[in-house]
Amino acid sequence: MSNNNETKKDELQQVTEVLSRSEQFIEKNQKNLLIALAVVVVLVSGVLLFRHMYLIPNEKEAQIMIFRGEQYFAVDSFQLALNGDGGEYIGFEGIIDAYGMTKTAKLAAAYAGLSYMKMGEYQTAIDYLKKSNADDIMVSPALTGAVGDCLVELEKYADAVSYFEKAAEAGNEVLSPLYLMKAARVYTQLNKHDEALRIYKRIKSEYPLSQEGMDADKYIEKAKLN
Repeated sequence: MSNNNETKKDELQQVTEVLSRSEQFIEKNQKNLLIALAVVVVLVSGVLLFRHMYLIPNEKEAQIMIFRGEQYFAVDSFQLALNGDGGEYIGFEGIIDAYGMTKTAKLAAAYAGLSYMKMGEYQTAIDYLKKSNADDIMVSPALTGAVGDCLVELEKYADAVSYFEKAAEAGNEVLSPLYLMKAARVYTQLNKHDEALRIYKRIKSEYPLSQEGMDADKYIEKAKLN
């Protein structure tokens, strides 16, 4: 029993010593701690104020603005979609400049890239598409694949195939086999028939129910002949 009491006394003494050292540290560094706390409070308050007074209102304005651009884009009026209509609508490029820190500005960059691609200005399209940073599982691979399409038009085939394979990594049942097929065709263009064969076999294995998967056998045979 006495040993247990001694152990408890030792533990209590250790706790007391730790608390005492902590109190001494706080007393000695009280001014610095208060300054650090004040800095944290100011930073957090600044972030919250910036979010509620700037980002959220700007996001709402940008969302209202981009709606007209989406309508122009839907009817292939790409110049109006990009540059505005001379009225209240300022264009995708204007939205990017005016609301650059918003998610809607990233969406505007995606639309701008696709617009320039449709207009045959492929390098400009690539520049905008790379600014879009889309995270959506449907949107992101489509934009990555669009960069690949632009690179094919610029005859930069080796670069294009890497974008098609990256677009396929999303595992999207609709888009992935499509971009794998594009990658295989580029490999064929580059006379890399072993790589094309690898891709065709992957399509057949991973996406057998897709249109590309059902067509894979004939492409596999062609690749084997080469």
